[in-house]
Amino acid sequence: MNRETGPTRFPFSDADDAVGPESLGVALEAALMRELASLYTTENWLRFGSRLRTPVLALSDSTARLGAWIRATGTLELARALVLDHPWVDVVSVLQHEMAHQYVDEVLGVHDERPHGETFRQLCAALGIDARASGSPSAAAGARPGPDRVLDRVRKLLALAASSNQHEAETAMLRAHELMVRHNLDAADATAARTFEVRHVGDPSRRGTQIEAVVVSLLTEFFFVRAVRIPVYLPRAGKRGHVYELTGTRANLDLAVYVHAFLLATAERLWRERRADPLVSGRDRVAYQTGVIRGFQDKLRADRRSLAGTGLVVHPDAALTDFFNRRNPRTRSRRSPAPVSAAHLAGREAGARVILHRPMDTAATATPRLLRA
Repeated sequence: MNRETGPTRFPFSDADDAVGPESLGVALEAALMRELASLYTTENWLRFGSRLRTPVLALSDSTARLGAWIRATGTLELARALVLDHPWVDVVSVLQHEMAHQYVDEVLGVHDERPHGETFRQLCAALGIDARASGSPSAAAGARPGPDRVLDRVRKLLALAASSNQHEAETAMLRAHELMVRHNLDAADATAARTFEVRHVGDPSRRGTQIEAVVVSLLTEFFFVRAVRIPVYLPRAGKRGHVYELTGTRANLDLAVYVHAFLLATAERLWRERRADPLVSGRDRVAYQTGVIRGFQDKLRADRRSLAGTGLVVHPDAALTDFFNRRNPRTRSRRSPAPVSAAHLAGREAGARVILHRPMDTAATATPRLLRA
């Protein structure tokens, strides 16, 4: 079989010795192949103008490569280990990568370059596809940047925001906010190219809530990231779910992921405290918790207005918007108004007293402590 297009490799040093995943049952595997066929059709329309011929989609038992476009047989392979044991966003990324190989081969007719040559890289850049052979969904090729000095300074300021003195805590959080704004305005105005990455938040096995949607909206307004809700598939369960994909610089994503976990944990803690009152109905949970997030959002808006008085006016980041739009073509925005109720207003009042503090863990999966309001 011709593999001249270059397979996408597993990021394992001992890939050939890896133990493959267990097979699905007949019904689940059939459902999985239907899902992959649907995904291929969607990506073909979104990114390639439906110009690709539908290939033979197959799962391979390879433990050395994630996927491969096989020109001789018109087959697009994905590794069973990838599909079953990696997040679905990785599956989508590898599928896009191999479809780009197919496009270079079938549509552009380029056969005299290396598999990941100039034509392939330019196509991936234009379509928002990861051109690296590792296949993991990240915006940038090459080495990841080192520790961000500005994020380190923000960490120190948020540590000061843990002060029991309300005025000191508020001042430290405002200074951290100001530092973030200044840093991102300077970076957006700089001539040097920046590196954008993606990060995913949310549990695809659980039904999405308005609470998390409001949190993500807050992140896009104040933490210099863009977000989109994307569908994922859970092959072992045979069902669909959703996660949020955040796009931004590495430092901004680190902070945004932390704030996402912090706000969800804080809203839940404040609700448990309120629910201790026997007169409070459990049906008010969503209204109250969205109120908490909106109240914190009001606080950040007030901070942003005070910074505007010093000449710090935030404007859209053209480079981030350009990358986001290439990665997410044909997206639509939708707003869901929050219900105004007594529970929502009570949550909003509590949220206005929340102070974001403590240093962020560098690991995106770090679990935040329950923080005070």
